[in-house]
Amino acid sequence: MGREGAGERRPRPRPPPRPPGTGTSSRDRAVMAGPRAASGPAAPGSEARGGGFGWSQSGAGGIRTRPERPRRPGQQVSLGPAMLVTAYLALALLLAACLGLELSGCRAKPLSRACCNPSFLRFQLDFYQVYFLALAADWLQAPYLYKLYQHYHFLEGQIAILYVCGLASTVLFGLVASSLVDWLGRKKSCVLFSLTYSLCCMTKLSQDYFILLVGRALGGLSTALLFSAFESWYIHEHVARHDFPPEWIPATFARAAFWNHALAVVAGVAAEVVASWLGLGPVAPFVAAIPLLALAGILALCNWGENYDRQRAFLRTCGGGLRCLLSDRRVLLLGTIQALFESVVFIFIFLWTPVLDPHGAPLGIVFSSFMSASLLGSSLYRIATSKRYHLQPMHLLSLAVLIVVFSLFMLTFSTSPGQESPVESFVAFLLIELACGLYFPSMSFLRRKVIPEMEQAGVLNWFRVPLHLLACLGLLVLHDSDRKTGTRNMFSICSAVMVMALLAVVGLFTVVRHDAELRVPPPAGEPYAPEL
Repeated sequence: MGREGAGERRPRPRPPPRPPGTGTSSRDRAVMAGPRAASGPAAPGSEARGGGFGWSQSGAGGIRTRPERPRRPGQQVSLGPAMLVTAYLALALLLAACLGLELSGCRAKPLSRACCNPSFLRFQLDFYQVYFLALAADWLQAPYLYKLYQHYHFLEGQIAILYVCGLASTVLFGLVASSLVDWLGRKKSCVLFSLTYSLCCMTKLSQDYFILLVGRALGGLSTALLFSAFESWYIHEHVARHDFPPEWIPATFARAAFWNHALAVVAGVAAEVVASWLGLGPVAPFVAAIPLLALAGILALCNWGENYDRQRAFLRTCGGGLRCLLSDRRVLLLGTIQALFESVVFIFIFLWTPVLDPHGAPLGIVFSSFMSASLLGSSLYRIATSKRYHLQPMHLLSLAVLIVVFSLFMLTFSTSPGQESPVESFVAFLLIELACGLYFPSMSFLRRKVIPEMEQAGVLNWFRVPLHLLACLGLLVLHDSDRKTGTRNMFSICSAVMVMALLAVVGLFTVVRHDAELRVPPPAGEPYAPEL
């Protein structure tokens, strides 16, 4: 389908200047006026729509804005309807597969005592209604982030810097998030999350580059709080205040993981509705997330009790984590795999929109398809480790890395300049998300078994540093907006990075092959095999 519509097209004329008195700041002129156009053309009708909230796409007072990039002679562009149909069909098929697997799993799984305890179910509900609102608001912003920056006429390199700012703030605030939460209080930290993330969404209403950078920094702080404060609050309340059995905690987070995927799928469709179907533009999902965040903060403030923990010395925590990392080869290899794999995933998050959007892909539906593929991978992990098949997490981790290697090799060919194949790229992206569904539960299981509980926070801090450093370097160095083959080169180098991750997996497999601790316990009455 990538060969229809080939030929040369004249560049569109520049939009007329704004009337006097509506000029942008000098910072806008320096940032928004670039030497060349972005890689993808604007969405059809976006010039007339103006983003749905009254922004003009022209420069101010005759200031030059980015023109559309003229299509190169011989460049092949697919027609929008084909990609549109492919995205909706993929979403329907993936959702049907997920539903079938989950229904079969529900029939085979007996009810636990936790599911029959009304006090525990009420406590779970108090947690879920706040936590799920926070997750829904987070997912609602994901499909149109790159598109929004592109809509504001920023160059690819400028958008990359915005992403890098978000990643850097995530790792910096992530290092101190646990100490901050323990000092401030878990409930107050959750309320702080709703405030900072609401401010982050509000910054998306501005086209000022500095304000958007501040918004990305606030987003990094909010992400660190989301993945530390909520779970810490729940675990403390579960054990210390309500005195429920500790073994019920995994049941709560297993259910939360499933509904997290389901919320992501729904959020992608909702983002498509408000941004595209209603014609409100790419900023609409960010505006729609603000009421959800406000409601989450209000419910936490009214329904949750406060709890604290003794502050842990940050340097002591990191020092203990570094000693554990260097003294145990299994931990070092596991950290290497995580850093390489997840840095490639961060780069994929940056690249999928500019690869698919020029071909008419509905971004919200594409995002929902990605999340459905990830949910399918999680369901396959549960089935593969069940008593029927009894595969081990180490096997599934190896499979996940192999799938990503294969997918990245696919992308190096499907993104070749002049011979783009968006359907093949879309399939490769779906395979990457399927691999993520296998990877994250496998990695979580292995980390719990390999890293001592007292050192997990410190070790994870050291894991995050190379992970985000590799992602930031990839976005800044590999994504060269002046090279026609920049995207393909990024996928090629990511393929090499994943081959290194595969070698680390092989090394870990040889180290832990006889380690019975890293096996999923077999069902009662079955013989126990000592080797992986």
